[in-house]
Amino acid sequence: MTTSVSRDTTVLLKRSLRHILRSPDTIITTAITPIAMLLLFVYVFGGAIQVGGGRYVNYLLPGVLLITVASGIAYTAFRLFTDVSGGIFERFQSMPIARSALLWGHVLTSVVANLISLVLVVLVALAMGFRSGAGVLAWLAVLGILLLFTLALTWLAVIPGLTAKSVDGVSGFSYPLIFLPFISSAFVPTAGMPGPVRWFAQHQPVTPIVNTLRNLYAEQPVGNDGWIAIVWCVGLLVVAYALAMRTYRRKMA
Repeated sequence: MTTSVSRDTTVLLKRSLRHILRSPDTIITTAITPIAMLLLFVYVFGGAIQVGGGRYVNYLLPGVLLITVASGIAYTAFRLFTDVSGGIFERFQSMPIARSALLWGHVLTSVVANLISLVLVVLVALAMGFRSGAGVLAWLAVLGILLLFTLALTWLAVIPGLTAKSVDGVSGFSYPLIFLPFISSAFVPTAGMPGPVRWFAQHQPVTPIVNTLRNLYAEQPVGNDGWIAIVWCVGLLVVAYALAMRTYRRKMA
């Protein structure tokens, strides 16, 4: 059974990746907004923002990477919505294909597409002066957290992809996720925020994730933020996966 799921998932993954290769503007579009934010905040606002020394691009990059993922998963929801509304899922259901493979094909496609977008953003950041002396283990930890975050948001995107009634409905769900980093430590330190805003910024998931990524490539101790970031990512992943699978079973029952 496991072999069948793996084989079917691989086939459907290749199908989705072929669609992306035929339309590379999807990845480019996903990366354009984060890159524009990098350029805007570093070259326009960066001189007026105090982050305690160091390059502002180094401070800014973790939050922009999370925004990149949030932008990318909107396309995951759209691709899933297109398959569901176009009757592709019903067609596959009549074939000897593992049911879970239908979703995993889209999920893994999201991971691959988002990794490509993240690499593009990092390359632009390097051209803008981003530098890190972090070792291999630190960068592997950064990659691991970004993968967890991507998987969590991707499974969250599966839910509107399965249930949305229109294109506007399926694309609109990602806007709050893109906005969330703005009320965190992603762009400015939380210490200068008004009391209620500061409390929210310090207790929402983006801040510990951003702080952990920033400390990892700055060769600084991650402290409690590291564990909090992992708990947020894993917790969101478990809840999103459970809700997505429950929604899928109801949708295809």
